[in-house]
Amino acid sequence: MLNERIKPIVMPKWGLSMSEGKVTGWLKQPGSTISIGDELLEVETDKITNVVEAGETGVLRRVLGEAGTVYPVKALIAVLAEPDVPDDDIDAFISAYAVPASEDDGEAEAGPQYHTAETPAGTIRYAKRGEAGPTVLLVHGFGGDLDNWLFTIDALAEKATVYALDLPGHGQSNKQIADPSLSGLSKAVLGFLDTVGVERAHFVGHSMGGAVSMRTALDAPGRVASLSLIASAGLGEQIDHGYIQGFVGATSRRDLKPVLETLFADRGLVSRQMVDDLLKYKRLDGVDEALRALSASLFAEGRQASVLASGIADARTPTLVVWGEEDRVIPADHAQALANTAQVAVIPGAGHMVQMEAAGKVNALLKDHIAKAD
Repeated sequence: MLNERIKPIVMPKWGLSMSEGKVTGWLKQPGSTISIGDELLEVETDKITNVVEAGETGVLRRVLGEAGTVYPVKALIAVLAEPDVPDDDIDAFISAYAVPASEDDGEAEAGPQYHTAETPAGTIRYAKRGEAGPTVLLVHGFGGDLDNWLFTIDALAEKATVYALDLPGHGQSNKQIADPSLSGLSKAVLGFLDTVGVERAHFVGHSMGGAVSMRTALDAPGRVASLSLIASAGLGEQIDHGYIQGFVGATSRRDLKPVLETLFADRGLVSRQMVDDLLKYKRLDGVDEALRALSASLFAEGRQASVLASGIADARTPTLVVWGEEDRVIPADHAQALANTAQVAVIPGAGHMVQMEAAGKVNALLKDHIAKAD
């Protein structure tokens, strides 16, 4: 069928709560030949501004999304097709295009997109996406929450059952942390898995979450099918303690914004909404105590208290290490700590939040690693 040669580019859905996005500018012009992974346009959401990458090849025949205009998720914003596809067919395709019914509509009727689990560590908020394939657990870093996986969770859920949780002290989970060590956080994660009925999972950990994932692989190896460590703590002593102290101590937008900019190679990705959301979190009862306890336990005297690289190298758990080359929080050369036993990828032009800044590349690496390790 001719329509199979016409490929729609639609407003993406990043994260569970996104319903619309604003086109802020196109990076490719009509007539450009497009390859998979090419950066097409920038989209602004209430969480973050990021680049939409091409998932298909072809010529950019029509651009419909206008800069400065807000479109619902899955709205048609451009069309790819080969040069020999007639313009009339492109016009007919655009005229006939209807925004597909969202799978989330059915999910919203069936239940909320965020869930809670009552665990030995208290109430844990989590999201679950996908219903088939291997089980994947996404573990965020210090001061983060499950929204750190905005660009990851749905991409992995195409071929996996994916859980993302708010660790104790974070997001909308219980703010009390009984044991603010890596072992304590690992026990909390295992308690969560027990509560939701998951025996074994592929762990994907970012920053502190990577160290928690490694601790779990060492303490409960039967529960960890593989490790994917993204800008991970636990592979060396160095860390930007100024970032940790700045994040813990920030009480205003002016204090917090430059701290958050440290996380990204492109400082412009730190939106006003991102800053405001984190300020709201930091003002919740119990958060300051939780963050200070974690900082004192894990990053005392400006260094990482636990270095787990040798144990992980000996454990032979299938491991992927991903880093942003411009990471200003944990040095990118820590990626080489497991170079002899793990797959290592250092991505140019990305910082500590590499899973956000280079989502397409990171997701491809994660999918390949999990498929091979399963």
